[in-house]
Amino acid sequence: MRTKEGRKLAVIAGVFLVLFWLPVSWDRFTGGVMESLHLAKWYAREHVLLCLVPAFFIAGAIGVFISQAAVMKYLGAEANKVLAYGVASISGSILAVCSCTVLPLFAGIWRMGAGLGPATAFLYSGPAINVLAIILTARILGLQLGIARAVGAVVFSIIIGLIMHFIYRKYELEKADRQAGTPQPEVTRPLWQNAIFFAVMIGILVFANWGAPNNFRFKLSDGRTLQAAVVNAPEDLSAQGAHYNLKLTEGPEDGKEIQIQAADVLEKTPVPGAWTTIWRGKWLITSAFAAAFGFVLIFWFSLTWWKVLLAAMPAVALALIPPSGGMWVLIPFSAAIVGLSIITSMDNGEAGDWFSASWGFAKQILPLLFFGVLVAGFLLGRPGHEGFIAGTYVDMLVGDKPETFLAITGLDGGAFDSLIRAIWPVWTNFFASVFGAFMYFATLTEVPILQGLIGSGMGKGPALALLLAGPALSLPNMLVIRSIMGTRKTVVFCSLVVAMATFSGVIFGVLVR
Repeated sequence: MRTKEGRKLAVIAGVFLVLFWLPVSWDRFTGGVMESLHLAKWYAREHVLLCLVPAFFIAGAIGVFISQAAVMKYLGAEANKVLAYGVASISGSILAVCSCTVLPLFAGIWRMGAGLGPATAFLYSGPAINVLAIILTARILGLQLGIARAVGAVVFSIIIGLIMHFIYRKYELEKADRQAGTPQPEVTRPLWQNAIFFAVMIGILVFANWGAPNNFRFKLSDGRTLQAAVVNAPEDLSAQGAHYNLKLTEGPEDGKEIQIQAADVLEKTPVPGAWTTIWRGKWLITSAFAAAFGFVLIFWFSLTWWKVLLAAMPAVALALIPPSGGMWVLIPFSAAIVGLSIITSMDNGEAGDWFSASWGFAKQILPLLFFGVLVAGFLLGRPGHEGFIAGTYVDMLVGDKPETFLAITGLDGGAFDSLIRAIWPVWTNFFASVFGAFMYFATLTEVPILQGLIGSGMGKGPALALLLAGPALSLPNMLVIRSIMGTRKTVVFCSLVVAMATFSGVIFGVLVR
């Protein structure tokens, strides 16, 4: 009893001391607090309802409507190798797990007979890439990093799996011999129905989040007309001295970055094209997918037609009543989410299991994500706004160029100047890979953290290296993997992840420079 009371006293004393010495008069501290709130507000308004909630329903559907028997049919030691590695490398794209959550899944398929190559490919791809991470990365960090992360994770998972299989091929042959003659499980659910079901949900997710075009024609007060992409725009266009940072996309100076005053812009219109056309009709396209989704629920998943209609009616009515555009679109979309949640949660069959699985993902991920957003905002701020940690230190370790590092260390122009410049791309990507490999990132928290690091000066190459190594590994993850497949295999696997992430970061940094 005394020990319990002593713990309470220690907690109270700790809270008191923190409040007593709270540096509220320190501008960098208070600025970090405000940046964390700004970033959390931005995430709540821009990404939760349209992006994360639909993705939770997709992730929940995967756990319910795709059977474990179907997965094992394609990952077993006797399965076709091309098919096995293909399934293992893309299976992570439809899961929402972190480097620790994937461990029970990995242990399960390993003990059920999955080959070492496909199992380690799954172990890497599971946390390295998932449907939530793909969308959030592309939406927040940019399409280039989103595509690079998706392609890199899939390709490297196959390469890592193949190398592991080659190194331990004798072990793999012995395992295949032990499994010879084992009956293959049957797949009962029609593949084409599941494919259409997921395609419709992904269609809703993709087009609801279709971003506005970033290529505009600017008509200026001096008579000039520019075609440019917006690199950075002022939050308050009417503020004195507010300016746009632009990258020209037409003419002899294509690619050049310029700055123009917001007050000089008379007109800003999107450049016509396929992207702009889809953006203008995104809600009509989303509505068409939503209607198809309703038919799928009625005819293939046995939900009563009048319940689906009743759930859809408020969303349709709210879509017609309020003004279109802006935050108003969240009202009918929210009504649709509430309606879907009600009719699925009250079902006693597959639909009820689907809602439970989706709700489980939401409970697991949302608190961690918002905590990560608050911490990332406090420490690193938003792009263009510094948090508690000065951007100089980020630029010093993982910036595109070594000038900051050389200046701070006093090595600029010294004996090691040329050596540091020569190895800088490899060093920054290797540092980001090793740092990410030992750090723990809860599912999706790597995105706001990378957002702050990039805003503070981190290069895109190291950012990709961190994205490919960080979510896939962590120190707790390594310890558990060692208990499953031994020390040597764990060391080889972790070394391959760090090496592949470093290599990919160097190549990506060269391509986007």
